[in-house]
Amino acid sequence: MEYIYAALILNETGAEINEGNLTDVLESAGVDVEESRVKALVAALEDVDIDEAVEEAAAVPAGGAAAASTEEDEEEAEAADDDEEEAADEDEDEDEEEEEAAGEGLGELFG
Repeated sequence: MEYIYAALILNETGAEINEGNLTDVLESAGVDVEESRVKALVAALEDVDIDEAVEEAAAVPAGGAAAASTEEDEEEAEAADDDEEEAADEDEDEDEEEEEAAGEGLGELFG
């Protein structure tokens, strides 16, 4: 994933996505760079419009939620959302307790 992130950083800053720039970003992040992976990624991204690909990915609904096309579908979707919210509220306290416990473990790791 760090290779993809490095390419996204280069794209966001307007820098050319080439082997040298990608390697520099990865090395500055402390990644043990594999030259073959860098070459493969640069070749794979050669004809890709990254901004367009990101926009398309962002347009895909998460969790399979489709846009309702009729009033009935909208009502069913709202009812399902309400049910999900109620279930989420019930589980919220349990989740918070689990997160607190996990956070305490991280604190011990990083002092």
